[in-house]
Amino acid sequence: MKTASLKELKTALDQLSHPELLTICVRLAKLKKDNKELLTYLLFEAQDEAAFIEGVKAEVETQFRQINTSTYYWMKKSIRKILRYVKAQIRYSAEAITEVELRIHFCEQLLALKPSIKKNTVLNNLYLREVAAIQKKVKGLHEDLQFDYQEDMDKLTS
Repeated sequence: MKTASLKELKTALDQLSHPELLTICVRLAKLKKDNKELLTYLLFEAQDEAAFIEGVKAEVETQFRQINTSTYYWMKKSIRKILRYVKAQIRYSAEAITEVELRIHFCEQLLALKPSIKKNTVLNNLYLREVAAIQKKVKGLHEDLQFDYQEDMDKLTS
């Protein structure tokens, strides 16, 4: 089966009635967990981005508290899982400010972790990649926002 282009899908959806669209959305939500999460974000959380960010930050903090710190192996597995969660939330939002806020919070939680991630090459490289991604994203923001995030960036890079 050949996948239709986005333009073709948009025109086809534009021709459907409201009940048909509703049926398609419900069917998509049933198909995959990611679709259901995106639909949840769009319907319930997109209107209040600040509350969404705070909710994700709280969940990240909870996940960091539950990390098994007995060995770096288990730490790496847990940290990668948390990072996948953060990236999924960033993808749902698709706003640059949300991405910067969530990545900065992730890096702050990573730095506060004991034992230190600086003693492990893989975790340290993961941290450095996240900091580089934040810096790249901040450069694309408005100058006032760049200034606001500069203090957070200084903490992360020192």
